[in-house]
Amino acid sequence: MMKLFLIQHALAKSKEEDPERGITEEGYIITRKIADFAKHIPIEVRKIYHSGKKRAKETAVIFNEYLEPSDGLEFAKGLNPLDSIHLWAGLISDIDDNIMLIGHLPHLQKLCNFLISKDESKADIKFKYSGIVCLERYPGNRWVVVFEVNPETL
Repeated sequence: MMKLFLIQHALAKSKEEDPERGITEEGYIITRKIADFAKHIPIEVRKIYHSGKKRAKETAVIFNEYLEPSDGLEFAKGLNPLDSIHLWAGLISDIDDNIMLIGHLPHLQKLCNFLISKDESKADIKFKYSGIVCLERYPGNRWVVVFEVNPETL
């Protein structure tokens, strides 16, 4: 069954420090720690998609380095903070391989909520910077949360 790994980008610098909001040194350290843990679970993904924003791309590069997905990483539309969830809700219904989406809140939260409950406003899962939420798809396009990994759990 297909697994979907949702990751909120790493802790980012303020706009004053970096107008493009790249990730902080703490963000790098935490993301490397979580990516290393993910490698040893092991988490296997075919491809990593990111929003293209600097903080998401830098987070994706770290996960790519540790997980070495066969199809690498790629910028993808529809993963920005205020994008509609329906693009990705539709796209993933046609994907059979495990993938990772690295993006932003509230988009990831709403997508996760929609997949597991069909209600994007229901907030059962709390995302953390660099944390992983793993969903698994069952027959009938039903999604279940399999596990969460966040900085506090390591």
